[in-house]
Amino acid sequence: MLKRFFIFVFLSLLMSQGYAQNGTPQRAGARGAGMGDASVTFQDINSAFSNQAGLAFLEGLSFTVFAERRFLLAEINSFSAAAAYPTNSGTFGLALNYFGYTNYNEQKIGLSYARKLFEGVGIGAQVDYLGTRIPEYGTASSVTFELGVQAALLDKLIVGGHVFSPVRVQLTDSDRDVIPTQLNVGFSYLPSDKVLIALEVEKDIDYKASLKGGVEYKVVDQLSIRAGIGTEPIQNSFGIGVHLPNLDIDFSTMYHYELGFTPGISVSYGIKKMDASTAKE
Repeated sequence: MLKRFFIFVFLSLLMSQGYAQNGTPQRAGARGAGMGDASVTFQDINSAFSNQAGLAFLEGLSFTVFAERRFLLAEINSFSAAAAYPTNSGTFGLALNYFGYTNYNEQKIGLSYARKLFEGVGIGAQVDYLGTRIPEYGTASSVTFELGVQAALLDKLIVGGHVFSPVRVQLTDSDRDVIPTQLNVGFSYLPSDKVLIALEVEKDIDYKASLKGGVEYKVVDQLSIRAGIGTEPIQNSFGIGVHLPNLDIDFSTMYHYELGFTPGISVSYGIKKMDASTAKE
């Protein structure tokens, strides 16, 4: 009972400081976590979590699962999974997330759609079902949506923007239980085939803006290393990516100066479409 009390107090502190989710976009897998969460320009299956517009650039059916243990506490684990299927009419996706433990948890189910407007420009949208469950107090649920856009201004420069819950939605009857509106804007630059630099600004309507940045370096085709930093709160991050045929395995750890480490792992699988010439062979 005493343990449950302290966990409840800790979760309350997390929510008051903006560390709980309340449906806001999850990290873009361990790849995003390793780059300081600067992921609004990602164009892989991890875009299902950070900016659905990136799904418009997928080449085939893709899946990912992601797990992290926030601040090394089993009671605030986060588990995510996503799948996306590109068609001639656009890309359709499904994203799932579970955060918390038995006595307090949040769930999110998102159905997304993305498509290219023209070469280098993609848009995306997602409808979200959000649920919160506290056995002693009951459950609450609501529906909201998110929108995203990406554009390649140059061959090596991509800009992106994403907004979560642009219309304020109440989770319960209390005026204080409102789903937060969050805006992310950023860019990524590839100075070479081996290096990716990403920078992003995040603004939750209820908190100060935070700045996030990350670097990804491809040591060899099968291995990438990543590092990142963020403000509000100040966090450092590091990550490793292992690339196999159609399979990526990513590891990450984030360090908060007051709350400690958050390790994470992602496994992603993608099936690339074969072009006509490959199919004939």
